Amino acid sequence: MRKAYSDFTIIIPTLNEYKNIQLITSKLLRMYPGVSIIVSDDGSTDGTREAVNEISKKNRRIRLLDREAKRVHGLSASVLDAVLMVKTKYLIVMDADMQHPPDKVSEMMKYLKSYDLVVGVRIHVKNWGIYRKTVSKSIAYFSYAILTIRGKRTCNDIMSGFFGIQTRFFQLIIRKRRTAFIGRSYKVLLDLLKLLDRNVKIKEVYYSSFNPRRYGKSKANVGNFIDIIKSSFK
Repeated sequence: MRKAYSDFTIIIPTLNEYKNIQLITSKLLRMYPGVSIIVSDDGSTDGTREAVNEISKKNRRIRLLDREAKRVHGLSASVLDAVLMVKTKYLIVMDADMQHPPDKVSEMMKYLKSYDLVVGVRIHVKNWGIYRKTVSKSIAYFSYAILTIRGKRTCNDIMSGFFGIQTRFFQLIIRKRRTAFIGRSYKVLLDLLKLLDRNVKIKEVYYSSFNPRRYGKSKANVGNFIDIIKSSFK
């Protein structure tokens, strides 16, 4: 019998997310029967890969992409490699840290049947310090302005790490323009938007439950922000 969500794959990039990965995968499998999950790990040393391997023994819809030996590391590279493995019609990218609300995945799935790209847009962020809020918003506004000036596609959260897209469409972009993506960066959506034609249909899904990560530390650093600025001009 065909499961309700068998047309969808959820890609979860990870780096030392041992405590989070078990929570997020179990929740997604419970909420979306039939969905496939690819955990694209960038060389975790905390047992994340081992945990995913154990989970996959119980459910074949979960696969591990072990990127430890890859030459290029980074969240964007992890996502791109996983996208090329997807066999389903649609895919959704989300973080492992429980900040992206799993209940919004169903809304994305619904819109993906009518739109090319669906972006999760944050309308409130809890418990971020003033410094991080200021830096994050400043870079977002800067990048948005540069893309707009260059005539590129944008959305109301170009830094979002939570988005869905038609699989073949994304795979075609990667195969043709992979060098346009900054692999070590952690904002693959920003690079993707630069490559879209004006006729690509984009839908935004708003959410206000972007909470502090459940376990572990954020991977964002100064180098990531520099890559974002470079990407805006690339």
